[in-house]
Amino acid sequence: MNEPELGKAMDTVQYLSQDSDARRLYEARQKYLHDEASMVEGAKSAGIIEGKLQVARNLLAMGMDYAAVAKATGLGESEIKSIKL
Repeated sequence: MNEPELGKAMDTVQYLSQDSDARRLYEARQKYLHDEASMVEGAKSAGIIEGKLQVARNLLAMGMDYAAVAKATGLGESEIKSIKL
């Protein structure tokens, strides 16, 4: 079964044929996997933002102006102006 649509259809058929307890466990597992993926993505995003802020701090300490730092980091000028050195 290399066809993604066929595989998804088979998964759906199996899901619908399960008893209510098995279906509840399946749904709980799917929720857990979704929540875990969301947490990982959130952590990655937070790490990227913190990295950008640290680069902005370094560039400001080197004497770069706000506009240049904004362009280099992708952060907004208002975010950069709020950085405390």
